[in-house]
Amino acid sequence: MRLTISNTKEAALLFLGDISILAFSLWATLFLRYFEVPSRDLFVLHAIPFTFLFAVWFVVFFIAGLYDKHTLLFKEKLPSTILYTQISNIIIAALFFFFVPYFGITPKTNLVIYLMVSFTLIVVWRLWLFERCLQFLGGGRRQRALLIGSGPEIEELKQEVNNNSRYPFEFAFHVRPEDVENSVELQGKLLSYVSAGEVSVIVGDSWSPAFGSLTSFLSNLAFIETQAHFIDSTALYENIFDRIPLSLIHSNWFLENVSTTPQHVFDFIKRSMDILAGLMLTFVAAVVYLFVAIFIKLDDGGPIFFIAERVGKDNSPLKLFKFRSMSLTEAEKVTAVGHYLRKFRIDELPQSWNLLIGDVSLIGPRPESPRLVQHYAERIEHYNVRHRIKPGLSGWAQIKEYDVPRRNVVDIERTRNKLSYDLYYIKNRSLMLDVHIALKTIKTLVSRSGT
Repeated sequence: MRLTISNTKEAALLFLGDISILAFSLWATLFLRYFEVPSRDLFVLHAIPFTFLFAVWFVVFFIAGLYDKHTLLFKEKLPSTILYTQISNIIIAALFFFFVPYFGITPKTNLVIYLMVSFTLIVVWRLWLFERCLQFLGGGRRQRALLIGSGPEIEELKQEVNNNSRYPFEFAFHVRPEDVENSVELQGKLLSYVSAGEVSVIVGDSWSPAFGSLTSFLSNLAFIETQAHFIDSTALYENIFDRIPLSLIHSNWFLENVSTTPQHVFDFIKRSMDILAGLMLTFVAAVVYLFVAIFIKLDDGGPIFFIAERVGKDNSPLKLFKFRSMSLTEAEKVTAVGHYLRKFRIDELPQSWNLLIGDVSLIGPRPESPRLVQHYAERIEHYNVRHRIKPGLSGWAQIKEYDVPRRNVVDIERTRNKLSYDLYYIKNRSLMLDVHIALKTIKTLVSRSGT
């Protein structure tokens, strides 16, 4: 039985469905436009330029997050995300036909019709048909599972799985260790569920003390006639939410998953990307420098640059260079010019120097101020693990945009949430993940969101 959703297969199914809908939407647009079945020549005339557009649109789909996992939170935002994405794609198409007038068509009306048709069909596909295809490919009826554990992240896991039909099983039973007197009683409950055929999947925290005496028992379940499968709740949570559940990990998790062993090929490519990005940003910073300098001087006459104290790799001090956006006289007040510098991320352009000298990387956990680091390290377990690698200008937590704390503001709960994403990146960092984050950062910059 397939116990988890294959993200690669899910993305492939989404891609095949999307490309089919985009192609059909073009045919339907021509039908609605001319009120007749489009001829082969008419369809080919439009299909040739639209094929180039489709390739660009799929990049926009990816950046917009339309190939992310269909979690409950994702589904809540899906209709608005599709609408904004398709509006962006239509604008790209209009610019394409304006600047590349070599295809013999100027489909102004067709683009408006195409927007309405494609949006409607993609919403239906994504919100209704897609999950039914997953159920069909997964064998139809969902398996019944038993969840063992307690705490907010276990409850979050239960709600996500039980209320989202994309998963091949659902939690029919939930046993909380604190409600069971001893391991013998817990074994009895497990055996009764499995022997009666009520569950075929058991999900629990294998590192929990409650499981200390259940290791051999759970192993034997795989060989009895019911063939119950066991899934570690930490691994399942990570697979679903793309972050590490802090309340479910223990010291041994770090020994197994957080390595500082050099990855020479990855490190070389990553450093090369940092230098290239640093050079490009330095060029942009040089172009806008004169204008920024003039505006800052006219605003309050203060210095152009600001050096921010941050904590870098191995808790070493780090100085980040920025265009100054804060008032010299009033603490924590953003200047009039600084408001726009921050809004369009111009204030961070001088950090290209940090990229070039190797203080930071393009991708990694965002560095915090020493004051906040000390505060969080005292209150959040494992917080300093995020300093095992070089910090970055953008990171996994920033592109996820889920309750990321505001800059320079103490927020324990949101910082714990941010740390769960940082640990995920540290465990899974790779060239593909860095490219993924870099592309998604474009969306963050365009929407002027994130921290």
